[in-house]
Amino acid sequence: MLKEKHMHTRWIAGALSGAALALLAACGGGGGGDSTSSNGSSSPANSGDTGASAPAPASTPTTPTTPTLAAATAVLDGATLGTAQWNDGSTSSGGTGQAVSNLTCTVAGNKYSYAHLSIYQDGKQLALPANIGSVAPTMALQRGCVYPVHTVDASGKIRMDVTSNGTYTLGQFFAVWGQPLSTTNVAGITGTVTAWVNTGGTLTKYTGDLASLALPQHGEVTLVIGTPPAQIATYTWTDPPPFTSTVTTLSFGGVVGSAFWADGMTATGATGAPVDGVICAAGMAETFHVHSHVAIFKDGQWLAFPKNVGILSQCNYEMHTHDNTGIIHIETPNVKTFTLGQVFDIWGQPLSSTNVAGITGNIVVYINDNGDVRRYMGDPRNIVLTSLRDITFQIGTPLPSLPTYSWYEPQ
Repeated sequence: MLKEKHMHTRWIAGALSGAALALLAACGGGGGGDSTSSNGSSSPANSGDTGASAPAPASTPTTPTTPTLAAATAVLDGATLGTAQWNDGSTSSGGTGQAVSNLTCTVAGNKYSYAHLSIYQDGKQLALPANIGSVAPTMALQRGCVYPVHTVDASGKIRMDVTSNGTYTLGQFFAVWGQPLSTTNVAGITGTVTAWVNTGGTLTKYTGDLASLALPQHGEVTLVIGTPPAQIATYTWTDPPPFTSTVTTLSFGGVVGSAFWADGMTATGATGAPVDGVICAAGMAETFHVHSHVAIFKDGQWLAFPKNVGILSQCNYEMHTHDNTGIIHIETPNVKTFTLGQVFDIWGQPLSSTNVAGITGNIVVYINDNGDVRRYMGDPRNIVLTSLRDITFQIGTPLPSLPTYSWYEPQ
């Protein structure tokens, strides 16, 4: 027992001695030659001092103040980037049709570019809402309207009308959205706000007035609230095909494309009873009267949309076709929301992301609103039919270009 006690005492003494030596070494004592300071510079050793060397300041880990750009992520229009935080559309204090921040709500332009906006709260990305700056049709304004800066999905893309080569600011977009923007508040989320701009792969911290930050074409703006992320996401976009320079004229009673389906409804189509809430009536008032267009391509071949879909001897549905041009007539007494799925149900044909009127394959859908074109990634049945909206189905072989039109009944 006594022997074990002595051994235990010697072990404690040895441990204390080792700890003391380690502490001395950590304080810079006991060594000759050059010592290196925490900032990497060298200084001569205090070999002539008889007292203990003064401890060098402890090195403090440096937190990076500039996040790095992550590897680019490939994204398609229609994707949702981030966690849902806000409701879609502008708020009641934003753009509802009136002029906002010197921007007018009007029909979409015919030449568009885009910037991208990411918003992070304590490292978490928040999704930018869809349909900011888009105003639904009314009886007085049957075509509806959009502001020159707006969104169509939750991908973070801000679409910018550059028909007149105009430039837009982040402040204008937030004014259209109807949300606050400052160094301490982004759309109602408060905290210290830092802004970063990525143009061509170069990330720059923006220190000016946030409202004055110019939206860079094909560039990315990132607003960070609170704790910054270690990396800031950057994206590559698969843009739609360009528009063809050849204009297709849509003439009343005309034909566009090759015959493929029989005219009128199929055996499972509408027979006069309401379909998905769409009614059929004789002599229906046409107080609300707009037109959309559908083009279907199979391996590059344009297939003519059938005429007389929704037209019966005893009544016409609120949505119908008069010819083989692909124009969908919307004629009704009241403002209503109509979708492409309703048209196909009246027709009696399937419509999904894998089947368009019985044609299956790799299906891609493009929506074109007077030049504001993008790929649509949702259920095609849910596409809303608005004035002069063109919907193009690409089945199989990719299209080298998208068609442009001369409408026979512009509104």
